[in-house]
Amino acid sequence: MAGKVKSGGSWFTVLLVIAAVAIWAYEQKPPAQKSGSPRVSQVEKSPTPPASKSTTTVRKTGRYEVYENCVLAEARNNDGDSFRVRLPDGRTEEIRLYFVDTPESAFKRYSGGETNHPRIRQQAADLGGITPEQAVEIGKKAKAFTLALLATKPFTIFTEWDSPYSDQRYHAHIEVTHDGKTRWLHQLLVERGLARIKTKASDLPDGTSAAKEKAVLQNLERNAKRIQTGVWGL
Repeated sequence: MAGKVKSGGSWFTVLLVIAAVAIWAYEQKPPAQKSGSPRVSQVEKSPTPPASKSTTTVRKTGRYEVYENCVLAEARNNDGDSFRVRLPDGRTEEIRLYFVDTPESAFKRYSGGETNHPRIRQQAADLGGITPEQAVEIGKKAKAFTLALLATKPFTIFTEWDSPYSDQRYHAHIEVTHDGKTRWLHQLLVERGLARIKTKASDLPDGTSAAKEKAVLQNLERNAKRIQTGVWGL
């Protein structure tokens, strides 16, 4: 009888040792691997940030983000100086040219009773005192010229994504190919007598100051008047 009790005590001691070892091993596991805890992968990938204007930048020139191989996107409100473009990543944005304002291409009446007629009258006055109807005709020509040119081949946008009126229209310099040469679109519009020199000015991506570029545009406008092209031929 005494031998049996001694044997039972030995087994009991062994079981206690095994239990202690098991508890010690359990406590050494990382918290995420303990029973009842959610299983967590050892390597967690950060979520992909949503597409933004900065993450899709192809390159940068000075303070401008540069988007090459952009194409014109169809939009009801596309005009001579403001239009939607498709960027290389597939996004579409509405772009507004620096330096120039082309006349409205149609008389419009908006909900609430407002119209664009006062703006057209002001454009007509700035373009040599022509009639509002003549201003709209020039606006139609500017629209046709810009949209046809942008539809011909891809172009490059230089922008800071500034939207002065917080209406998701962003100012930009547009570099195009015209008659085999690389040109700024705003210069072409002034050169052809299709725009007034107005709206926001900005240094060019090549380092030309806004003041110097405005002088260039004034020279182009004087020449357009001399040869009576566009609005200056009316």
